[in-house]
Amino acid sequence: MSLRVIATDADLAEGAAYLASVCPVWAQVLPQLGPLPLRRRADGFGALMSAIVSQQISTAAAASISARLAAAGLDRPEAIMAADDAALRACGLSGQKVRYLRALAGAGIDFDALRGMADEEVSATLTALPGIGRWTAEMYLIFALGRADTFAPDDLALQESARLMYRLPERPKARALAELARPWAPWRSVAARGLWAYYHVAKGREGVT
Repeated sequence: MSLRVIATDADLAEGAAYLASVCPVWAQVLPQLGPLPLRRRADGFGALMSAIVSQQISTAAAASISARLAAAGLDRPEAIMAADDAALRACGLSGQKVRYLRALAGAGIDFDALRGMADEEVSATLTALPGIGRWTAEMYLIFALGRADTFAPDDLALQESARLMYRLPERPKARALAELARPWAPWRSVAARGLWAYYHVAKGREGVT
């Protein structure tokens, strides 16, 4: 099994060139966006912990909670399992997120093994845990594992960006967006980056923050 990974800006450029070659809309839009951001992050427990902490709160609030957890030494699986709920709640976590983090910490996931698994296997492993849905698993695949052909059709920003880019009459639902993205394989993670970038450009032009 060959798993193509996006590790460098050159990989992104190769993927962007492919998108432009298979779709005239991408060929027109990509030069407006400039080089797409790599946005790679370290894989492992910390990446999923950060995703759980960040759910349904602002970026600033998530950063503050993460900093408090780190300062208290509660950013490792064994420390989370040993701590009582009060210590975790004192760092700003809700009761639900305490439960999610304990489940993650106690799951014993072999993060090294995930690197060699197919996308579907990684997603199944992660979504078996409470607090980790398909979107979170897809973000882990794209940004932590660097998979080249992962997409997130449920992402509202991707849906809205596709509507704007392709001048669609309405925002495509997940199934329609997944179908639209089929020709972008094997570089759908590059397409996702392009759509996110286009979303910010387009919304900026519309004066929407």
